[in-house]
Amino acid sequence: MKLLILFWTIVSFCEGYRILGLFPYHGRSHFVMFEQLMKSLARKGHQVEVISTFPLKTPYPNYTDVVAFEVTQHIVNNVTFEQLESFTGLNAGYTTAWEVGNPICDRLNTEGVQRLLKNAPHANPPYDLAIVEIFGAHCFAAVGHVLNVPIIGVSSSALYPWAYEYIANPENLAFAPNILLSYMENMNFFQRLYNFLHHKYNVHVFRQASSIQTEMIRKYVSPDLPDIRELEKKLAMILVNSHSSWNGIRPSTPALIEVGGLHVQEEGVELPPSLEKWMNESKDGFIYFSFGSMVKIESFPAKYLKIFYSSLGKIAPVRVLMKIAKSEELPPGLPKNVHTLSWIPQVKVLKHPNIKAFITHGGLMGTQEAIHYGVPMIGIPLFADQFINIDVGTVKNITIGLNLDTLTEERMDEALNAVLNDPKYRNAAKKLSERFLDRPLNASETAVYWVEYIAKHGADALRSPAVDLAWWQRELLDVYAFLLVALLISLYALTVVVRFVFQLVNANDSAAHKKKVS
Repeated sequence: MKLLILFWTIVSFCEGYRILGLFPYHGRSHFVMFEQLMKSLARKGHQVEVISTFPLKTPYPNYTDVVAFEVTQHIVNNVTFEQLESFTGLNAGYTTAWEVGNPICDRLNTEGVQRLLKNAPHANPPYDLAIVEIFGAHCFAAVGHVLNVPIIGVSSSALYPWAYEYIANPENLAFAPNILLSYMENMNFFQRLYNFLHHKYNVHVFRQASSIQTEMIRKYVSPDLPDIRELEKKLAMILVNSHSSWNGIRPSTPALIEVGGLHVQEEGVELPPSLEKWMNESKDGFIYFSFGSMVKIESFPAKYLKIFYSSLGKIAPVRVLMKIAKSEELPPGLPKNVHTLSWIPQVKVLKHPNIKAFITHGGLMGTQEAIHYGVPMIGIPLFADQFINIDVGTVKNITIGLNLDTLTEERMDEALNAVLNDPKYRNAAKKLSERFLDRPLNASETAVYWVEYIAKHGADALRSPAVDLAWWQRELLDVYAFLLVALLISLYALTVVVRFVFQLVNANDSAAHKKKVS
């Protein structure tokens, strides 16, 4: 028996791929998805090696942190209310490239990455694949290019406007709003017009602001590299954190693989006994209140905290579990039915049978976790795609949307009473959960299958021929122009012929008339 186990272990190892994960961004909420992706591949027997800012605290079989970047910008539990304004506005493309992407590209020059670039091409066994985050620092795809392996992109959100062209994914802006706007399907004319202009503008500013990455990859990696735009188009496919049940029906190529909810995993998530006891003893139910891993609720202006305190106190004996990084910074007067913790195992809490609702800022990860477990929400968006996430949830009757600009105690009271007492929200959440989870393969199995597919069949296996076309060719503008010119020439020729015939007829009539007169 021992020999048989050893045999299968050796076979599994021999068939496994060596995969390099490149996730340099310092956003913990992004890495939650990437960590689970790499762990899923490791569980399948592949040897995964990861470059990130978040090395594992506990060793994991087949998973190795080869480079761990220093945290230079602390955003976990550290984004204040005043800083939120910098995350909003029209220039999302510029901000993503200039403030998030370009500075991260300097990490290509760190000792660990340089050592890997020097040694990896000669590694034995060689790398088979590279997986890189598609957000702002696409420069890290240069590592995969140097290794001469297929490069797979992974996005922790639905695609941002500037990412469509990498795999020539159709961007039908007539009915598919970009994720930077809180538009729904069935847009009116002016919404479609703004959707088009907003999308194209952000693509333009991102391309302009991130063009410096060409100089950076040639400086830090190799002077012979293609420019960043060509490098982006070498992606074999993109794993995207979306699903049609939530994000709607959109056109896509086979190279866009939806794996929404991939990060929703309970493996390794420990529930403190004291918290489990508190939830079990919440016989009248409890509400979970969190604004994610970045935002400090305790930094909000007193007028908002006063509203939260007053409204949450009124729903007792229903309890409230609230994520507060530093509870000592809260003003006095916290209601007795509110329990605060600096860290909360969210998936375990949302799975608990006594939970009634989730008060959230609408971050995609938390939203998908609530959908997974069928928990209705009260949404208060703060920045980025949170506005559209909450608007979509409102349309689907799983979310009651509020806005900080118009938030009052009365509106907070109404939202709490509705989500606690109107069964339509929980019923809708349960139905959406069923659709979200009803797939041929679950999210992690889907991701692993398609990663292995690219490893087996190569970088061009899902590549669209449209990647090699100019934008005006993809839009058939040259065809339309040709047909227009052909039509104009035909009309002109027809006009000439008609005029000639008319003149000929007139000439014959005139000749006949003269002959008759004579």
